[in-house]
Amino acid sequence: MADPSSYRPKPGQIPDSPGVYKFRDEHRRVIYVGKAKSLRQRLASYFQDLAGLHPRTRTMVTTAASVEWTVVSTEVEALQLEYSWIKEFDPRFNVKYRDDKSYPYLAVTMNEEFPRVQVMRGHKRKGVRYFGPYGHAWAIRDTVDLLLRVFPVRTCSAGVFKNASRTGRPCLLGYIGKCSAPCVGRVSAEEHRELAEEFCDFMAGRTGTYIRRLEQQMTDAAEEMEYERAARLRDDIEALKKAMEKNAVVLADATDADLMAVAEDELEAAVQIFHVRGGRVRGQRGWVTDKVEAVTTGDLVEHALQQLYGEETGDSVPKEVLVPALPDPVEPVQEWLTERRGSNVSLRIPQRGDKKALMETVQRNALQALGLHKTKRASDLTTRSRALEEIAGALDLDSAPLRIECYDISHLLGDDVVASMVVFEDGLQRKSEYRRFQIKGFEGQDDVRSMHEVITRRFRRYLAEKERTGEWTNGENASGDGAPRDGVSADGTSTEGAPLGNAALEGDTTGNAFAGNAFTEEDGRPKRFAYPPQLVVVDGGQPQVAAAKRALDELGIDDIAVCGLAKRLEEVWLPHEDDPVVLPRTSEGLYLLQRVRDEAHRFAITYQRTKRAKRFKASPLDEVPGLGETRKQALIKHFGSVKKLRSATIDQICEVPGIGRKTAEAVAVALAQAAPAAPAVNTATGEIMEDEEVGASGTTTGSPEEPVTAGASHERRGQET
Repeated sequence: MADPSSYRPKPGQIPDSPGVYKFRDEHRRVIYVGKAKSLRQRLASYFQDLAGLHPRTRTMVTTAASVEWTVVSTEVEALQLEYSWIKEFDPRFNVKYRDDKSYPYLAVTMNEEFPRVQVMRGHKRKGVRYFGPYGHAWAIRDTVDLLLRVFPVRTCSAGVFKNASRTGRPCLLGYIGKCSAPCVGRVSAEEHRELAEEFCDFMAGRTGTYIRRLEQQMTDAAEEMEYERAARLRDDIEALKKAMEKNAVVLADATDADLMAVAEDELEAAVQIFHVRGGRVRGQRGWVTDKVEAVTTGDLVEHALQQLYGEETGDSVPKEVLVPALPDPVEPVQEWLTERRGSNVSLRIPQRGDKKALMETVQRNALQALGLHKTKRASDLTTRSRALEEIAGALDLDSAPLRIECYDISHLLGDDVVASMVVFEDGLQRKSEYRRFQIKGFEGQDDVRSMHEVITRRFRRYLAEKERTGEWTNGENASGDGAPRDGVSADGTSTEGAPLGNAALEGDTTGNAFAGNAFTEEDGRPKRFAYPPQLVVVDGGQPQVAAAKRALDELGIDDIAVCGLAKRLEEVWLPHEDDPVVLPRTSEGLYLLQRVRDEAHRFAITYQRTKRAKRFKASPLDEVPGLGETRKQALIKHFGSVKKLRSATIDQICEVPGIGRKTAEAVAVALAQAAPAAPAVNTATGEIMEDEEVGASGTTTGSPEEPVTAGASHERRGQET
């Protein structure tokens, strides 16, 4: 626990201007981000007598070890920068709304030649019309099912659409009249787009004119004694009215507004939002947050507005936002919303009439959401706490292991040996901390050596981070001997796993694995292996546990507990113990360890299969330096197959446009060194394919429904570990 006076800025050092400030802990992690109209006045409030601070604010300032700030020109800029930093650093003491689900939207892909109606989640895409969000996907499908008989717009996927175009036969919806079947030319692209636009107009609230037009057409058909057509129009009108009944008018004058309500207690708060478009409730969503700082209802509203509209622009931000309390000050927030929309936005508290009545409904939903969340969380927190306490008791730990790391080794008959590291914090998955490794210290199958290598590499990186950030004093390493540690220099080039999606997963050879890459003062974001766990779990028994413990001992780390969970009898093994610890089958601690172990196994298997798939798809031409995909395709197109290319002379290879003599020689050498692939089999007919039918990637082209990898052995899942 730090003393705030130890890092309090000097008098007069803090500017008296708008800005954004960051509190960091001793590991340089950003733990709180805030904004202020006057940085001097706001920061001074944190360094008063601790007894006068709110308990959660007191916890924050005693956890912090430093504070820094950035000056901006206006309060609107401060609001924008605060939102960006909260999203980037994910500070633990900021209000963070936990969305209880991913809300579905009804989307119309107007950016396609034949627009499609479908359910979409996630980020919005350009050129797509969105309606919602809805509480449930089935609510969207019910609405769409009613409207398709009137607006028979395409709902099929691209694959189904192409298959119907190829065969000349529409899908079932085309036969029953719920799709205009543009795939087989029943309507033109222009006619289908007009249908999609009418569908969007109806969903946007312009319903009255369309229904009146249908009623007039029904009357005209009846007068002309076209009774079947009149009956069909009558059914269409009924379907539209039934769809409209699902969204009754709640606000007059086709109002576009979002209504927000907050239900809170001392520890938590729930936010509910109703999206009203065209006077009808088009969607509803809700969030829950822990009140980890002293916040007012206005502050909660401000944070909710940031999360709700931080990524939105244009019409996605309504003209009117109704809230239970206004942020203080309100002007910067209202100006920020206006900038997001591009026109004036009204942010106010409803006082009377229909809007106040609807706000009361939203408030009741917020109260119910908070009550339901508390019921669920009480059970969840109790279970997780009991599990961690049981683990601590069984393993004789000083405290509950709040951070658990689990490691697993995976391979297929000794090939493509990889390892995984998964992280659980407070009994919950922390997927952003997952890492994966390639075993490169040796060839072949040896789970014990692999485990020793992975643990060594992971904790070398941790020690390197401690050394680089100055957590070791007087140049001492973890064992206190002051000697330099093997493999932890700032120019290390090890291949430890990087965050998912990073190219460094396949091996970091930049020479900057530690220096300013994993944990820099500029951003403060934790990456790679910056923090130690309280417990290391390995998938395996006594040998794997001994290997992990030996790796930690060699690095001089003695404050991290190690255990293993063997699959056969679900026994927990400890270092230097001849007998395992047997937890009851009903134990919450055993269940948590099983979840951690199974997640590590799943993550390792996924990575191993990915690497194996890449290897099976490899081509001899991949080994030719400087030969890109375009020139590989040119070679195959010129010769017709890899077999004919292999038998070609260097002069003949040089005849291919773009292939010089040096490249031709490299191609000839690579093909000569590569063993000929085993014959591929067309699984549709059972016949052996000639090389002319096999492409450069090694996959057959004779069976488009099920391509077969040439030379690939049959996979046996039971041999995968």
